[in-house]
Amino acid sequence: MPYLGSEDVVKELKKALCNPHIQADRLRYRNVIQRVIRHMTQGLDMSGVFMEMVKASATVDIVQKKLVYLYMCTYAPLKPDLALLAINTLCKDCSDPNPMVRGLALRSMCSLRMPGVQEYIQQPILNGLRDKASYVRRVAVLGCAKMHNLQGDSEVDGALVNELYSLLRDQDPIVVVNCLRSLEEILKQEGGVVINKPIAHHLLNRMPKLDQWGQAEVLNFLLRYQPRSEEELFDILNLLDSFLKSSSPGVVMGATKLFLILAKKFPHVQTDVLVQVKGPLLAACSSESRELCFAALCHVRQILHSLPGHFSSHYKKFFCSYSEPHYIKLQKVEVLCELVNDENVQQVLEELRGYCTDVSADFAQAAILAIGGIARTYTDQCVQILTELLGLRQEHITTVVVQTFRDLVWLCPQCTEAVCQALPGCEENIQDSEGKQALIWLLGVHGERIPNAPYVLEDFVENVKSEAFPAVKMELLTALLRLFLSRPAECQDMLGRLLYYCIEEEKDMAVRDRGLFYYRLLLSGIDEVKRILCSPKSDPSLGLLEDQAERPVNSWASDFNTLVPVYGKARWATISKCHGVERHGPELPNATSFATAGPLIPEENKESGQELPDSGALTLVPNHQLTAECFEKTWLSLQVAHQQVLPWQGVVHPDTLQMALQVVNIQTIAMSRAGAQPWKAYLSARDDRGCLFLTELLWEPETLQISVKQNEPRTEALNSFVSVLATVIGTIGDLKS
Repeated sequence: MPYLGSEDVVKELKKALCNPHIQADRLRYRNVIQRVIRHMTQGLDMSGVFMEMVKASATVDIVQKKLVYLYMCTYAPLKPDLALLAINTLCKDCSDPNPMVRGLALRSMCSLRMPGVQEYIQQPILNGLRDKASYVRRVAVLGCAKMHNLQGDSEVDGALVNELYSLLRDQDPIVVVNCLRSLEEILKQEGGVVINKPIAHHLLNRMPKLDQWGQAEVLNFLLRYQPRSEEELFDILNLLDSFLKSSSPGVVMGATKLFLILAKKFPHVQTDVLVQVKGPLLAACSSESRELCFAALCHVRQILHSLPGHFSSHYKKFFCSYSEPHYIKLQKVEVLCELVNDENVQQVLEELRGYCTDVSADFAQAAILAIGGIARTYTDQCVQILTELLGLRQEHITTVVVQTFRDLVWLCPQCTEAVCQALPGCEENIQDSEGKQALIWLLGVHGERIPNAPYVLEDFVENVKSEAFPAVKMELLTALLRLFLSRPAECQDMLGRLLYYCIEEEKDMAVRDRGLFYYRLLLSGIDEVKRILCSPKSDPSLGLLEDQAERPVNSWASDFNTLVPVYGKARWATISKCHGVERHGPELPNATSFATAGPLIPEENKESGQELPDSGALTLVPNHQLTAECFEKTWLSLQVAHQQVLPWQGVVHPDTLQMALQVVNIQTIAMSRAGAQPWKAYLSARDDRGCLFLTELLWEPETLQISVKQNEPRTEALNSFVSVLATVIGTIGDLKS
């Protein structure tokens, strides 16, 4: 919105621009133009002086031309009729003897966002591609991509593409890189620029003359070329070897990724490369740039998946500094956990112990969880540290220590005795739901070793009416029933009181159902209770909780030097789908792009990709987040793909339904209050292939209508999703048979 008084300012500047005395004085004239630009950047509407500014472009002063061209590019969409008058001046400047003027005029013409400008800029661009000045050629090459975008969905100009391919052999290295970028944009629908053997070898030979940005760009494009022989492969690797020692982290990471991709059949070469880049990565981890430091730490963690202990001798590089931001500290703590060995375990644990009392509660808890992770290998030292932390009587520390103990006694039964001795007294410092659940679980499973276990649970039973978390109540039911089996005399009375409350007074249906289940189980006899609750605790299918096996480098090489290590594979796939990010792997593009590539592209390079068959298995991704605004916009743009009506008895319990949907990774966007008629709920979910499912539940007396929309027409996935949804609803609801 223009500032108040802008009309007076425009009149004053317009009068000054028309003053012949000011026009005669070059410096005064330039100062007036600078005032126009200053007001424009401050938000004032200066479109009223458009004609005067167009006239001001007819000058030999290069600074004045830059200012006027900036103004015209800003206001051309608002004044398209008047902007056409400026094109004559721009076309004339494209033939100016000064190459700076020619390049500036051409760049400004390509930046005019107005209808019908394509016909005026086509010939100047073609002339610019053949200009003797490298600066003009740089601008003209990028102008080709701008012109293609202005033309919309029209066909690709084959002659223009051939011209750009020929300019890949230009003497100016920046022109070469700009050609690659323009071809990538123009041939986007065909798969991007094609890199064959002559082009790949030419780019490799030109690499030393490129700047760091150009080298990183070319390394990314070279991922598309696959050497024909082992000899050619190693020749390429020898040429790239010097770039592993570059001062630019981007070039080092790009060269490393190219090495890993090309040497996928030579694991020893991949290992040697990762050893070489250890120094640059460590330097990046200590960089003053927080973004660079964080990205480097994420890549270090990725390397450690395949080479455990690769950075163990440099573990002190990952000690946290007080001034570092929270997210970098968390990454360093994760790395430290993976670098622990017999030689440094004592120093690492002492460092982590110091972090446990950090002023940031989140960081302190992360350090405690890290000690718990190390405890799987070095149990005695870690349990001793965790026990000492309980003595601090800090709520956030006690909560996480108890959670760590719970996981530890399951994975490392040999530490159960030490954990049971440390627990008495800690219940006074736990107010968090997760902490309560962990403590109650420990008291229920190992209560026979803890003298005061029944009395601690009795305190929870007496306060069960004021307990706000249903999960704590359900854990209390299970723990008390377990303890009843080993210490019946002390637990019988409070177990009866707890069951009575859960069955008769509790409003949460999940807690009530759990209480009814245990009551009926007790009616069937103690032996049946023991068979159900005291089943074997270990299960081979739970191996994912233990240390993972080493992953081969090839499993993550294609994700190196991308955002995948930063976000994670599943999350980045979701982000890419949401934002329409197009990523190109190292495979060659489709054959359609070869047809427009001109004579530099031989026919024998043609390859076609094979699509993977669609699988009917459905996996809904966790932590899927969709805002209400985005849901509404997407819902209105899609058609209903599936609709069915289910017979229904009773009422809908929104809280129970929402909790059940979260278990299967279905997000609740909006939901009517309990008892409303008609009752509605809107749900969202996304599978691991990016297919989005939007659902409306409409409940009316005796019926429940389900309407599902999806952004991709995949019948098998839709049927699987509807089946999952119907199962959840049928489990928590009262469907008629």
